[in-house]
Amino acid sequence: MVKVTFTLDEETVRRLRKIADRTKKPQSLVVREAVAHYAARDEKMSDEERERFLRAFDEFVPKLPARPVEEVERELRELRKSRRRGWSRPSDR
Repeated sequence: MVKVTFTLDEETVRRLRKIADRTKKPQSLVVREAVAHYAARDEKMSDEERERFLRAFDEFVPKLPARPVEEVERELRELRKSRRRGWSRPSDR
């Protein structure tokens, strides 16, 4: 564990102590759990980000060239085969 010092307003300290008392947990654990909860939420996209990505997706998809399924599958088979063989640099001779 790393010891840190924070300055918190009175209301936040009151809430922290109340939660710690109610849950019978140390205040430091309450803070760790709160930060973990916040981090999990923060990693998700906001509604604005989601809308922006969906607009970009909706704009981009119609521009994709239509290709026959057989052609795509053939290209994927070739890629997989080349990856299984590995890649080597041509000789410098």
